[in-house]
Parts: sequence; structure tokens; C-alpha cells
Amino acid sequence: MAENVTVARPYADAAFKLARGEGALGPWSEAMDRLAAIAAEPAIRACISDPNLSDDQIYKLILDVADDGLGTELRNFVRVLVDNDRLQLLPEIRDLFVQQKNEHEGVLEADIASAFPLDDATLATMKAVLEKRFKASLNVNVSIDPELIGGVRIAVGDEVIDASVRGKLANMAAALKN
Repeated sequence: MAENVTVARPYADAAFKLARGEGALGPWSEAMDRLAAIAAEPAIRACISDPNLSDDQIYKLILDVADDGLGTELRNFVRVLVDNDRLQLLPEIRDLFVQQKNEHEGVLEADIASAFPLDDATLATMKAVLEKRFKASLNVNVSIDPELIGGVRIAVGDEVIDASVRGKLANMAAALKN
């Protein structure tokens, strides 16, 4: 939701500044992944929205489930989220945090949809070619989409490269209509 992202943005900005100030973008990113997964759990969501639980109880629950591996600044961050009733936004906060981290490190996200599973050698070659083309390091996410019929569809930022059979058939159909 756009509204959730708007509300989550200041928290993600604050988390990024804290993590960068500590020189701990990696550990913060891992902790944000863990916290977002915790906050997305249906049982935890039920506890977060339970009016019978106090902020202190919710805070303690999150820390207990997070396995107490959080530093002081992360604990304070969780405390702020609990006090402001924003724990449910942790997945959006994490996404925005990762986006800022990637921009800071010069890393782009690449989503590759393939009709069939890709072997490691093919994926490594594709990644190398894409990194050369976009002049950036890439985090590659691969998914299987049998509707592509064959080939791949690659999205890096706003650019989409459609080398799928389905895409080529759609282009041919459009050309025939004109």
C-alpha cells in the first residue's frame, strides 16, 4: 500500500542513518529481515493488534522471538516502533531500508523470471553480462514462470528485458494487427 510506504519511510530513513553511522549496514539488514519476518507472522500480528497486551509485553515478545541478538540501537528502534504502533510496518520499513542500503553500496536488484530452472553456470553468465550492462553489482532474484513458455524476462530497476517466447509472440501479434 502506498500509505504504508509513506508512513514507513521516516522509520526506514532513521534506521538507515543509524546503521550507516555505526558502520553496520550488513548486520542491520539481517536484523531487519528477521524483524520483518517476525512481524509478518500471523500469531505475532494478532498479538500486536491485541488491545489487552501492553507495549512492554509486545516489546518483550518481539525481543524474545528475535532471539536477543539485537544491539542497543536496534532494541531502541524496536521500542520506538512499538511505542508508535508501527510494528506492522516492519516489512515495508525493511524494503525501504534495503533499497537505501543498495543505493548507498551501488547495488541494483535484478528479478529474473525464467520458464525453466536455470543452472548455476547460466545464472552466473547472465549476472556477469547484466552487471556489465548496468555498470553495477546486482542482487539477483530468480523465479520460475511457466507462462513465459521459454526464455527469460529480466527486470532491473525500471528497465525490463523480455526475451521470453510469450513476449516475442505478443510482439508478433501486435505487429500483425498493425
